[in-house]
Amino acid sequence: MFVLLVALILRPVGFVFRNKVPDPRWRNVWDWVLTIAGIVPALLFGVAFGNLFLGVPFHFDALQRPVFTGNFVSLLHPFALLAGVVSLAMIVMHGNVYAAMKVGPPMSQRASTCARVAALVYLVGFSAAGVWAAGLDGHQIVAGANPLGDSDPLLKQVAVARGAWLANYHAHAVLWLAPASALAGAAATWGLLGAGRAGWAFLTSALALAGTILTAGIALFPFLMPSSIHPDHGLTVWDASSSAHTLGLMLVAVIVLLPIVIAYTSWVFHVLRGRITLEEIRRHTGLY
Repeated sequence: MFVLLVALILRPVGFVFRNKVPDPRWRNVWDWVLTIAGIVPALLFGVAFGNLFLGVPFHFDALQRPVFTGNFVSLLHPFALLAGVVSLAMIVMHGNVYAAMKVGPPMSQRASTCARVAALVYLVGFSAAGVWAAGLDGHQIVAGANPLGDSDPLLKQVAVARGAWLANYHAHAVLWLAPASALAGAAATWGLLGAGRAGWAFLTSALALAGTILTAGIALFPFLMPSSIHPDHGLTVWDASSSAHTLGLMLVAVIVLLPIVIAYTSWVFHVLRGRITLEEIRRHTGLY
């Protein structure tokens, strides 16, 4: 979390300081800072999500306080690192697709090339992670869970079985549409960028992102944070939820505020519509 926070803090700082000194060496340093600060969160979020499939080494004490028994190195399991690579490739693909759609040549060609490479890395990594996850020990609730009861993570009984993370897919075949859409979206993005259709590629890339997130969420459901040392202590969507009163207040807040967020976000994208070209930049800045 500390590394993640440092990276997130450096990004806005980097954008401000990069243009403070008109020196190529100064700007090159901050370009690298921005690059690393962009890679780290994308990688670490994936590593964190990969650890959920492995189980996090924690348990609750007699006062129901969570106790973490692992360390930083233990979180860098090869599967978690693979999940980090998938996350990074997915975000690099989507970001470069947007750049290819929004900027003119030669930047658009470079962005398109980067996005196509990232799409290939994503396809290989996502497929490998899926095969690997199918052989991992998954968690299943066998007794004690009450979705309508009080939030108490110690009331349930959890069994650990190899391949159990695919139980939801085996129970409901329609759910396989999630990983299928992720793979199809990335493959279509690669093909559309090759044909110069960045606008359509943005839609298929968004489909790949949605499919990826849904694939992981469906596999883990109802677990939010499984425990690798005390499976019965793992957190689920039911025993980690807020009270009914709090959830009701949040529902009202979402109903009121979400349309406002959608409205101003749509307005921002409307204002920023169109492509940015080198000629426009030179015309507005006077730099040639």
